Amino acid sequence: AEGPTPLWRCPWPGVLNDPVPPVPCWVQSLREERPQTMGGLVAVPLILSKELCLQHDLLTQSHLISTIFFVSGICTLLQVFFGVRLPIIQGGTFAFLTPTLAMLSLPKWKCPAWTQNATLVNASSPEFIEVWQTRMREVQGAIIVASCFQILVGFSGLIGFLMRFIGPLTIAPTITLVALPLFDSAGDEAGQHWGIAFMTISFIVLFSQYLKDVSVPLPSYQRGKKCHLSPVYLFQIFPVLLGLSLSWLLCYVLTVTDVLPADPSIYGHLARTDTRGDVLSQAPWFRLPYPGQWGVPTVSLAGIFGILAGVISSMLESVGDYYACARLSGNVGALGITKVGSRTVIVAGACAMLLGGIFGKVGAMLASIPGPVIGGMFLVMFGVITAVGISNLQYTDMNSSRNIFIFGFSVFAGLTVPNWASKNSTLLETGIIQLDQVIQVLLTTGMFVGGLLGFILDNTIPGTQEERGLLAWKHSHRGEADNSQLVSKVYDLPFGIGTKHGAVSWFRYLPACPKRQRGGKRMDELKGAGQESSVKASSERDSEIGAVTRI
Repeated sequence: AEGPTPLWRCPWPGVLNDPVPPVPCWVQSLREERPQTMGGLVAVPLILSKELCLQHDLLTQSHLISTIFFVSGICTLLQVFFGVRLPIIQGGTFAFLTPTLAMLSLPKWKCPAWTQNATLVNASSPEFIEVWQTRMREVQGAIIVASCFQILVGFSGLIGFLMRFIGPLTIAPTITLVALPLFDSAGDEAGQHWGIAFMTISFIVLFSQYLKDVSVPLPSYQRGKKCHLSPVYLFQIFPVLLGLSLSWLLCYVLTVTDVLPADPSIYGHLARTDTRGDVLSQAPWFRLPYPGQWGVPTVSLAGIFGILAGVISSMLESVGDYYACARLSGNVGALGITKVGSRTVIVAGACAMLLGGIFGKVGAMLASIPGPVIGGMFLVMFGVITAVGISNLQYTDMNSSRNIFIFGFSVFAGLTVPNWASKNSTLLETGIIQLDQVIQVLLTTGMFVGGLLGFILDNTIPGTQEERGLLAWKHSHRGEADNSQLVSKVYDLPFGIGTKHGAVSWFRYLPACPKRQRGGKRMDELKGAGQESSVKASSERDSEIGAVTRI
């Protein structure tokens, strides 16, 4: 058809050595990433800053934001070049937030009272720096050691074995309880000025739901057409960014006109932009994050076991993400033929995150956003994450009383047990300090409690595979196994790694390394089958994307 290609139908190559897609397709592909990626990059450091005793040190908060941007860019590049190589941006995860907050709530790591008073905090004093850096090093050490378990599970192929027992009734309560316990943080930020928070929510909902199909004509350039106007769905692409920007601008206007109170003791003062504005002038233009910038990480038993709960939840979350990515691309085999997803776009996004992490003013700008604006974003973002967890139940039979009981009990227990454990920690003491800390961290981590109960109940209470959702789960992804040879070709490692020139014979015995099949005839058959299914997959993908609500 003549005319500009609609933004949501950019048929462009999906491998790194393909031609570079046009700019509208870059934007569209980046839009199809996880909706909470950008929010997670900002939300994770801001939520942790309070437990790290940094609520009155905005400059260090900006450094944390810059660092997570930089590290996310590196992780995305490693995933695209050497990992599963799906077009997914590796952003911050909320799966580690709850166990980290539980670990930092132990008596040993509670912030001193003087760090809660802004007039007593000297951000450059050695005493204050040591207070927050010791906590940061403890968190780093726990994550490093616990992540080795995740490497072991993936490299050994154990995750494939465990997936026989892990179904939607395990994943749903786990992911749901990643976001539900964060209602307190969202309420604290939004409660600084509910009017500003609801205004931010209104903007995001307006752009993402009501104006998502409204196009804006913008100048564009394509080979053969030169300069012309193309319809761009800005409201569908940048609903969160536009909502935050407009709310931030309105807060600035209300600050300049003194509509918002200047007296810190009056409600609404924290919505002023000048309460956090100094960080922009203090932050350096360039700052390169590096390993060990806050000292050598430390390790404790309680921290390791607590973060292990986050690692398990992160693995379950990742399984859902990769399945969803393959499903929205039709299937992995169709991706190899139709080239609907460009990893070049993801590389561009990773490079943008690297630059954002190096430019210190970017992190400072994000750290200076007024609290109520951040709170409004939290309410939307955490609500979406909760709904994503619940959406895994679509594979199960929710007319079954068995499934209703398992999910309802797991979620409710995942909220009740941590609340009780945090208020009655003395009743859990065994006399062994290290064991007490492990028990306290695990029982105050809701996703661990709910996920474990869901796993045990789903595998012990009698139920058919169809009732449990295992058949529908496998059926929705069966195309991937049928196209294993084609998948291998699409996701070959770069620079000749794994080919006959760069392969090591004993690699085939490693569970993490795919087994290559020989025979050109089999490849031709798979290609033909893939081409036949690509049309059907494309139509299914278009209808699914149209039905999915994106924030």
